[in-house]
This record gives sequence, C-alpha cells and structure tokens, in this order.
Amino acid sequence: MPTTMTQPIAHAPLTLLQIHIDAARNSTDDFNLFHDREKWNRINSNPFSGPIALGFQLECLIEDQLRLYRQQHNESVVIKDNRLDFSNYQINFTSVVKPGETVQIEIKKSQLKAGDNTTLSNRIAIKNELGIVIFGFKKESQAPLFLSDTKLTSLPDLNHQPDRSYIDGTKLFYKRKYMSTGNAKNFLSGSLADQSAYFDELEDRVRFPETYPAGLISCALLERALKNHHDFENEPMVYTSHNISINRELTKGLRSNDVLHLLVDEPTMITSANNSAGISQYIHHCYGLLHDGEILFRAEISMMPLTAILKASQ
Repeated sequence: MPTTMTQPIAHAPLTLLQIHIDAARNSTDDFNLFHDREKWNRINSNPFSGPIALGFQLECLIEDQLRLYRQQHNESVVIKDNRLDFSNYQINFTSVVKPGETVQIEIKKSQLKAGDNTTLSNRIAIKNELGIVIFGFKKESQAPLFLSDTKLTSLPDLNHQPDRSYIDGTKLFYKRKYMSTGNAKNFLSGSLADQSAYFDELEDRVRFPETYPAGLISCALLERALKNHHDFENEPMVYTSHNISINRELTKGLRSNDVLHLLVDEPTMITSANNSAGISQYIHHCYGLLHDGEILFRAEISMMPLTAILKASQ
C-alpha cells in the first residue's frame, strides 16, 4: 500500500509573458511556428489566436516547483535512502498557455510506494483561468519507468555521426547538441524558475535542470521533420503527452560543452480502442546519450495532427 508523505500544495499564481516563451524557445532552438510571436498566424486553421508556451517549458516549471516542494518536506532524504535515481514525467496536454495568462501549479501530496521499483510520486496539474492545461504525475524511481528495455548497444560511434542525419542500418534520426550554461539559465528564466538555485559561479554551483536536455527533443523532432520536408504551416502537429525518464545521477555530472547525442525513432501510429473519432496518435521514441553512450534520458513523445483534433471537437 502507498504511504502518504506530505500534504497537497497549490503554489502562488505565475504570469507567463512572450519574453518567457522567446527565452525558452531560443535556448532549445525550438523553431515551431506555434511559439513564434510573428509566424503563429501562418498555421492553417490555428485556433489559438496567438503564440503559445512550450510543453517542455511548462515541464521545467513543474520541475522547479517540485524542487521547492521536496525541500519544504525534506524528501531528498527519502530519495537518497531509497536510491530513487530516476526522475519521471508522465504529462498529458489538454489545453495551452498564452502570453499574459496567469497559471497555477497544484501538487498533490507525495506517496511512497514500495515494490520491485519503489517510487515516490505526486499528481500534478497546471491550471489557467479556464481550467486544466496539463495534468499527470512526477515520479522518482529506482529504474526508468519508460522504455526501460532499450539498450542501444549496437550504435556506431556517435561522435563521428554527421549531424542531422539518419544512422545507417536504422530508422534513427540523429541530432547533436551541446550543453550550455547560458542556454540552461535562459530556459530556467523562461520557465519562471530561479536560475540561481541551479547555477552560481561564485559558489561553484553547476546543476543543469533535468528538463533542459530533454527539452532539446523538440529541436531534434523539428529538424527531423524539416529533413523530411514536412509542411509546418498546413500540417501542424501538437503534443498530446510526454512520458520521460531521466537519469538524475548522470544529470548531476553535466557540464557546459558536454555533447548530447539525440536520437529520434520512426513514429508508431496508435488509435485508442475507445476513440470513437478514430484519431491516431504518432508516438516517437527519443533518447539522449552522453559521449560514452550512457543514456541520459528516454522519452515517449505523442503527437496528433491539429486538423484531426479540430475535426473531432466539432
């Protein structure tokens, strides 16, 4: 049976502006038209009437608020004692956040569940004035909760793989990025997080937020789509869910200029059995590897065509 640890908290409302969106998208090289203050209106049948926040940007906000929550309740001891070395985000997107909107993050009480893979979990939600924007769970675990069977042991030396290319003999698209403290600071600021809690040169503090390397998935997905001549204006895609497992111990060792090898697999198309509208989701398996091949993160990124969502809502 799960053990209740602490009580629920609704954090103070925060207002996200266009400058925050710009900081987050620039720091991750996200060129999606949905976030561009000028180009959002090029998207065919765009229902949002303006730019919207990044999904990974909102997940960084969750990370930072959970950091404060864990500090408040001394849960770092629970994480250490139970060797919960993996951080997992199970996020569902139901709406969007626009510039100038006030949002509030709600964190439900922590639950520690012992077993073969002990977890410390919190149900979370981000709400705006109209209701829930995203909901799901943040879980700490002993082993990755997603794509745990993936080994990636037969890859070539990725340090010599051409950037923005497909790996021979596979369907994996490759994108090379480098860690940058400046970009990570901007990502934190764009996510309304206190960057000094992660980086402080005078105190020799270097702690990349775990959602920053994962946030570079967006760039890899966009680069892959660009290489495949995807029509971003007439065939826009939107996130429906993120399932991400991050190795917290490897994240602690990240330093500026460290290479990050990003891999994006061919999407699988899934139609839910209880989906009467017949809308299919496209699920990409994505990975972030360090220079020695260790897996920093694993992610299942689900997307749907905007046109299909609009049709289903009519």
